[in-house]
Amino acid sequence: MQLNDSLKISIIIPVLNEAKHIGSLLKFLTTECNTSHVQEIIIVDGGSTDNTTTIAKEFDTILIYSEKGRAKQMNKGAKLATGSILYFLHADTYPPKNFDAHIMNTVVSGNPAGCFRLRFDSNNLLLKASGWFSRINLKICRGGDQSLFVTKELWDISKGFNEAFIIYEDNEFIGRLYKLGNFKVLPQTVITSARKYNKNGTIKLQYHFGVIHLIKLLGASPERLYRYYQKNIVT
Repeated sequence: MQLNDSLKISIIIPVLNEAKHIGSLLKFLTTECNTSHVQEIIIVDGGSTDNTTTIAKEFDTILIYSEKGRAKQMNKGAKLATGSILYFLHADTYPPKNFDAHIMNTVVSGNPAGCFRLRFDSNNLLLKASGWFSRINLKICRGGDQSLFVTKELWDISKGFNEAFIIYEDNEFIGRLYKLGNFKVLPQTVITSARKYNKNGTIKLQYHFGVIHLIKLLGASPERLYRYYQKNIVT
């Protein structure tokens, strides 16, 4: 499939106190990116108090500031983006080699939104199993750590992330994308940090994430989801 020269990717990375990770990720991206595919890398800082922004300024990126909250940060980055494809990426997640070409080929093939499969940087068997399920194209198997690409056109139609969600913003948005267009799970794999599982305990964290999914299915408000998260999960 021939790539469309008019397609460009805007990579949007929301950050908050990610000094330990952002430099390595940006070095990786600036090395791996094909400049003919990637329009810009936008770092959206939510009020970091460490050296995150200082490190980001060392790279060829666009650094902007936002109110704290990933939904707010990603929406602000998307509104300022000039690329025709938006690629939302967490600061501790590394996309696969040639990710930009994979994304563009997928969009050209008629899939306006999608993600990659997931693998954690851990040998924990439960996390390996969790990563395996990310290949299944069901919205219950989706999450922000898998990264997310969506055409600017579809993002405009969807009206972006719901800023009422302090957590679960990726899942809520992806659920709407499933209803609006062909959502594609690419066979390549992103590698993401298991740091939150290491801090909370893998079984404990998986349990609490399961409860969050369940109570959302039962109609819990964004505020209730966040209260549960604050009470039970160490950030």
